[in-house]
Amino acid sequence: MAGLISEFLEFLKEYKVVALAVAFIMGVAATSLVKSLVDNIIMPFVGVLVPSGDWKEATFNLGPVHLGIGPFAAECINFIVIAFVVFIIAKYVMKEEKVQKK
Repeated sequence: MAGLISEFLEFLKEYKVVALAVAFIMGVAATSLVKSLVDNIIMPFVGVLVPSGDWKEATFNLGPVHLGIGPFAAECINFIVIAFVVFIIAKYVMKEEKVQKK
């Protein structure tokens, strides 16, 4: 039994499971912060740039099929803005030079 526990502890160290768990938890915690920044600070500017306020509700009808073009476009814009904000934050926090190939 002691061998199994020691093997398990070695597994945790080798694959850095604890560091991965901490990074995951921090990522989940940062999600609400970044989402709030995008929804409350950045998206109002995007809403002003788009001519109609109902663009998030726009649909395209193909006979009996109703495609939610507006909600999809809103999620695409939201994704791009969130990805850019995360990129800027990571670039600022990491401040590391890129690793060059040997």
